[in-house]
Amino acid sequence: MRFKQLKGRRALAILIAMTVVMAVLFAVSVLADDGEGAAGSSFAFGKWYSLLPPVIAIVLALITKEVYSSLFIGILAGGLLAGGFNPAASFDSIVNDGFIASVSGNAGVFIFLVILGILVALLNRTGASRAFGAWAKKHIKSRTGAMLATFFFGVLIFIDDYFNCLTVGSVMQPVTDAHKISRAKLSYLIDATAAPVCMIAPISSWAAAVASYAEGTGYSGLYLFIKAIPYNFYSLLTLVFIIAIALMKFDYGPMALHEKNAMENGDLFTSGTEHAEQDIGEVGSKGKTIDLIIPIVALIVVCVIGLVYVGGFFGTDIWGGQDYSGDFIGAFSNTDATVGLPWGGLIVLVITIIYLIARRVISFKAAMECIPKGFVAMVPAILILTMAGTLKNMTTSLGSAKFIEGFVKGMAPGLASLLPAVIFLLACFISFATGTSWGTFGILIPIVCGVFPASSELMYIGMSACLAGSVCGDHCSPISDTTIMSSAGARCDHINHVSTQLPYALTVAAVSFVSFIIAAFIKNWLISLPIAIVMMIITLIVIRAVTKKTASKAD
Repeated sequence: MRFKQLKGRRALAILIAMTVVMAVLFAVSVLADDGEGAAGSSFAFGKWYSLLPPVIAIVLALITKEVYSSLFIGILAGGLLAGGFNPAASFDSIVNDGFIASVSGNAGVFIFLVILGILVALLNRTGASRAFGAWAKKHIKSRTGAMLATFFFGVLIFIDDYFNCLTVGSVMQPVTDAHKISRAKLSYLIDATAAPVCMIAPISSWAAAVASYAEGTGYSGLYLFIKAIPYNFYSLLTLVFIIAIALMKFDYGPMALHEKNAMENGDLFTSGTEHAEQDIGEVGSKGKTIDLIIPIVALIVVCVIGLVYVGGFFGTDIWGGQDYSGDFIGAFSNTDATVGLPWGGLIVLVITIIYLIARRVISFKAAMECIPKGFVAMVPAILILTMAGTLKNMTTSLGSAKFIEGFVKGMAPGLASLLPAVIFLLACFISFATGTSWGTFGILIPIVCGVFPASSELMYIGMSACLAGSVCGDHCSPISDTTIMSSAGARCDHINHVSTQLPYALTVAAVSFVSFIIAAFIKNWLISLPIAIVMMIITLIVIRAVTKKTASKAD
């Protein structure tokens, strides 16, 4: 009865939200100064309300705890703005510019998701995952050890954030489950060692993205990326935060409840057990730890080969160019992860099936049964990614980049040394609202290169602020692809992951903001980085003291 009442209230909240959203959008259209923002474009093009659709979706997701309807309402809002409230034009924009473009743009990611889902189903069916969990339980003695092992494994997979999210979750889930670490905490550990690690690794898909966005600015993209690493406070302090909170053995915010339920009640989900039940299925007993290690190592190696193959390392890239033949770093800067990862994943899937059948730990029929099971396990992530991609496309079509560019250039002359900290906040907001750090790079990197003195330390700090803020916003956003895949990798309810991660990410963001202000005046990372690390640790000590005091009063 109580569940039905809760469901009814949520439905009512969504209905009211839709009504309010439609009223707001209609008011915006009526109050718009002119009918078109640019030749042939929507009245919202390049205006502040071009950012309304993602903001609406995010606010609704956090209020209603329901991500599908929230994303759809955001998409609907974007379509109405893009089509000027003309039903036919709005529907055409949603379908063609939104959903179809999203599916085609993310097809490679969907394939890789399904491949990993099938691999996980295979390893579960053979009993290899359970064998690895038993081995880990024997050798990893504590919850702290399990968290640190997850952290270090995440750091090792620095090549690509998509690959990191799904691989770390698949491998470490038996370990964290054995030590009663909540799925919310696992998804945080995955998310916090995905984008932040890739953002400080010169050989990664993220470094390649930054390099490509810096083209035409007069700077070497990879050189800018490397010079920015010591000032990338959010990424570096996130790693410090994970180690510190694991060693200090405390949690705060919604995460504390999830961890308490996991430790005391064995409830890894807090919101219920439905997520666990849908993923378990039949588990075999023949699989050994080596049957998990070999496919995972093969996946890492072959996917790296796939990425550089696509980028042209072995002669010709997939676009027909030969500029990066024999150049490993150059091939990485030229690769496309949505092609390279499925390329490697498909090869490893075939090899794994042959290997497991040859080892007689699974029959051919049972292996084939794992294919639809792996696909079904990834359907929620694919749906959310499709809708999040559609929402991003709607925001892009409304000219949000033009509005942001004008905003930054307008405020740059009066802020001087405070500009890196302001850019950090702006990048956080853009990435949070749009759910894409790479899109934020594309908007802000050319602007940063234009507003700071050439080759100055302040320019490197500003670049770091842009990159760090993009990662931070992406880390917090419920419509971010890496956030979605971290939830999928940990088999955690998506909204649970977002709500538990947010206080941790905001804590690191606050310290990073202050660190950018200090760095802009000191202009020496050898001084500013240690100061930032000390501030991070002191902040955690203060939070732990306050948390303990609050808990003792409650008792």
